Parts: sequence; C-alpha cells; structure tokens
Amino acid sequence: MILLVLCAGIPAVSAQIGGDEGWYRVHCNIDGADVYFDGQYQGTTYGGALDVPVYTTAPPYNTVRVEKSGYHTYSASLPSSPAAGQTVDVYATLQPVETAGSIHVTSSPSGAAIYLNGNYRGVAPLTIQSLSPGTYSLEADRSGYQSDYSSVTVKAGQQSNVQFTLTPIEQYGSIKATSSPSGAYVYMDGVYKGRTPMTLTSVSAKKHNIELDLSGYYDWKSSVTVSPGVTSYVNAHLTSVPSETTGAIDVVSYPAGADIFLDDKYQGKTPTAGVYAISNVAVGSHTVRVALSGYQDYTTSVVVSGATTSHVTATLQPGQSTSTGSISVTSSPSGAEVYIDNAYKGITPLTVDGVAAGTHAVRVALAGYGDWSTSVQVGAGSTASASASLSPVPTQAPHAGVAPFAVVGALGILGLFVALRRRD
Repeated sequence: MILLVLCAGIPAVSAQIGGDEGWYRVHCNIDGADVYFDGQYQGTTYGGALDVPVYTTAPPYNTVRVEKSGYHTYSASLPSSPAAGQTVDVYATLQPVETAGSIHVTSSPSGAAIYLNGNYRGVAPLTIQSLSPGTYSLEADRSGYQSDYSSVTVKAGQQSNVQFTLTPIEQYGSIKATSSPSGAYVYMDGVYKGRTPMTLTSVSAKKHNIELDLSGYYDWKSSVTVSPGVTSYVNAHLTSVPSETTGAIDVVSYPAGADIFLDDKYQGKTPTAGVYAISNVAVGSHTVRVALSGYQDYTTSVVVSGATTSHVTATLQPGQSTSTGSISVTSSPSGAEVYIDNAYKGITPLTVDGVAAGTHAVRVALAGYGDWSTSVQVGAGSTASASASLSPVPTQAPHAGVAPFAVVGALGILGLFVALRRRD
C-alpha cells in the first residue's frame, strides 16, 4: 500500500519540474569565474560566457553570484525568468583585488636623489607606485650631504611614507690674515689664533667673525665667508688711538674703490661702505689726493689737529686722468706681498691703480723665497705689468773653518812680533 502511494506520487513531481526550457547567458570579462544562482553552483565561464538552462515550470531563481580568486565578487538580482526557448543575458564585470602598494619619499633638504633597491627612481619629494608587497631598501643622495639609508615594508593597497633628514658634509678652507702694522693679535669667533701675518687652516666653510687687537690701536672687526678649498684674505689697516701730537683723516669717495695718497704717499682704497681712516697723521697741513681710473684726480688740503679726526669727501668727476696709471703684479707662487716704492700695497695677484706716471720700483716678497725686484715705467692712463718668478731660499749648513779665537790669537802674536822688530 505504501509502495503504491509512493509510485503514484512520482508522475506528479516530474510534471512539476518538467516543461519547456529557457536559458540565462551569464557574460563575464574573466574566464574561469564560478557562477552561482541562489547560492547553487551552475558552472564556470569560458569564452566570456556561461549558458545556464532553466525550466519555465520550475520555481524561478532570484540572485546571481560570480566569483574568482584575486577579484572582487559580483552579486546581483536576476532578471525575470526566460520564456520557453528564450535566452536572457546577464552581465557580470569582475574587478581585480588591489595587490600593489606605494612609497612616498621626502628629504630635508629636498632634491635628494632616491634609489630603490639600488635603482634610481627620481628626486624627492617622490611617490613610487605599483610596488609588490614586501620589504625594500631606499637610499637618498645629495651633493654636500652624507648619504642616508632606510628600509620600508610595502603592504597591498597601502602607501608607506619615508622621510630622510640629511647631514651636511663638513668642508674646509683657510684664512690669511695680515695687518698694518703687523703683529696684531688674531681672534676667530672669539678664540685666539696667533699674530699677524698668519694663515688659519682647516677653517670650516661658513661665515666667521675676525677681530684684530694691537696695543695703541683701535680694535678691528670684520666677518669673512670661507669657501671649501679656497683661501680668503683679511688685510686690516689698524687705526691708532689719537694723541695730542697726531690726528686722523677719514676719507670717502664717490664712486668707491679710489686710491688715497697723503702727501703723495699711497695709503689704500676707499671702501664701498664706511670710511678709510688714515691714523697717526702729524699735526699740521697736509695734501690728500684721491685717484680712480676713468676719473679726474681729486686733491685738497687738510689741516690736522691733535687728537681729532678731519674728514675728506671726494666726489670724482668722469674723465681720464692724465697723471696716473696702474701696475699689475703677479707672482709664482702667488700670495706674495707687493711693495711699490717701498710702500706695501697688497697680496699677489694685484693691480694697483692711481700710480703717478713715471718710473717706480716694484718689490715682491714671500716667506721662504728670495725677494724679487724690478722697475716699471707707468704711463698716464695705461697699465704696466710685473711678473715675479720667486726662487726658494736654500737651507745652508754651517761651514767648517778657523775658530774666531784662533784668528784673534794669531793676530795678537803677529802684532807682538812687529813690536819687537821695531825695538830692534
């Protein structure tokens, strides 16, 4: 009886799921994607699509899900069921899961060259894209700074940030300090260094404060910027403290850079800022001449009083001077002191302007070398040249010879012999 009931039920079920067929055609941009209707596996896409047959008499499907490893899953509602013999298109587009990361690199100062695993990638600030997850080495290089290194881990879909703070490479130059008069105490950045003339070596390449002190003279202060591998020169003209028997003359010229002569003796050049001070000037009347190539000489009389400062302002008029020229002095090696008519002018290479037309004696001196001298003829409005090739002074060993006391003794005996002969 039970068997009969069961058998009678079979045709009823077959009639429920039987009937005509239609199709869902699932289109996908990725082959090999698995297709599910209401969570039931239907097949895998191939050739860009998958046909899924459905019975028109069966309960309709409601949702479609398409998935593949490495891609985001696509889920949607199915359109109405197809009629018998009909095909309904379903389109599923799979988007890849983000698997790459990036590194954003900055440097202080900016502009450092960035290398990733030894390969140049650009200049900071810089973002390096499309990197697979993992650990990378970074290097930052910039001229004048020490290289810096770092390692960074990249994660999928994330940006890692790296900041390089570069340390400057210490660089050095030198300062040669001279003064008039010489023998002044030299202080650099408040630290005593020696007495002029002297050369300061291994000086860090930056701006330094220089002070020169000498008894009886006002302190001299200035600043000098040292460049790597370069010798900077400091030549201080010290101004004496006034006395009752001497005074001073301050000279300024427009334009600056003119040569100053006191009673036809060269003193120096007018500075671009401030005044040129002539100290220790005897009380009385003096002549000051200011000369600059391309301008007429300016000459005036100045009366100097004890412990006072007189002032001269020279406004130069254009026009070629007819009474002065220039002398250009070079030396090998350079850095030698130049004297014209026994007056110190500066350090080679040097061009001295405002030299009176005529014949002048030139002497070049450098420690460890023999002095070099010559005479040059200076023409009005022209430049005479003097090129000194200095020779090292050889070191001489003491010569063996007769001791001084032996010579004196011999002369004494000779004198005694002559006296005895005269008595005879």
